[in-house]
Amino acid sequence: MLRTRTARMAKTRTAAGGVALMTVLALAAGCSGSGGKGSEDKADETGGGGGKAVNTPRMKIAMVTHSGEGDTFWDIVRKGAQQAAAKDNVQFLYSNDKEAKGQAELVQAAIDKKVDGIVVTLAKPQAMEAVLGKAKAAGIPVVSINSGSQFSAKFGALSHIGQEEGVAGEAVGTELTKQGKKKAICVIHEQGNVSLEQRCDGVRKTFKGDVENLNVEGTNAPSSEASIEAKLQADKDIDAIVALGAPIAALAVKAKDGAGSKAEISTFDLNAEVVRRLKAKEVAFAVDQQPYLQGYLAVDELWLYKTNANVLGGGKPVFTGPALVTEKDVPRLEKYTARGTR
Repeated sequence: MLRTRTARMAKTRTAAGGVALMTVLALAAGCSGSGGKGSEDKADETGGGGGKAVNTPRMKIAMVTHSGEGDTFWDIVRKGAQQAAAKDNVQFLYSNDKEAKGQAELVQAAIDKKVDGIVVTLAKPQAMEAVLGKAKAAGIPVVSINSGSQFSAKFGALSHIGQEEGVAGEAVGTELTKQGKKKAICVIHEQGNVSLEQRCDGVRKTFKGDVENLNVEGTNAPSSEASIEAKLQADKDIDAIVALGAPIAALAVKAKDGAGSKAEISTFDLNAEVVRRLKAKEVAFAVDQQPYLQGYLAVDELWLYKTNANVLGGGKPVFTGPALVTEKDVPRLEKYTARGTR
């Protein structure tokens, strides 16, 4: 597996969170749960089960993400969070809304429930600043994950857990250059998501060829596939497609076939389908940011903070990626992606 300098830096930056990282090595597969737009009466509440929990007082931790419907990435994040919650005697509340206003309202709902901690994504940071200020005023610790690392400390979070998106994009651009590609499209499936834009900017920074962003409606699969196919038909010089999420990679494969294109597909994020497509050589490589670890460590950090005043990474970002995965890594990863934890 090719690992970027960010992945190596994680070893240093997570030193303060050694206790939490050690637990990851021993955990079993997480329990599954279905997605869905978040609201107070639809929140996923889990905890307990899966072995003997710690004897610390019962806690309530909420996770509020910007996930849209059908995004399997967040199923993996949730499994990690649920496993940590079971271990830490935590009642875990999950909710999500792809709209910034809706996500902020869900955070406010968590504050109103007087939770002991909040895990939040900062894909659309401007909408989150005010409500996270209210969480801080209420004495509720916050950990950000996945997106918006540059806003985490500013908004009062203990730390950020995820990958440095720009650096991840740079790794993709470098790999495409090594492969001799000349023209790429970077498919943005959620407009206004700062992390997706950072990924494309990173690709553009290191790729020696041309990069064009293509905006699609990620929650509408037929529309997204049609947009990619139309672009490939209109520009036969495109020889690389960069998907920014595993579901988009699957659509890109269909669009490529429909357009009769020979463009090579790479993608951010990993799941069972991407691994199958790596094995079939339909996808050249994937960028793994370890979403299970993001969910697990976020819940574990809030538990550690509440029970022992620990902060992972000394307040600095804790990087869970990126790492480039190819078909050579498939034998090692298949059993984990099959159970939905990678």
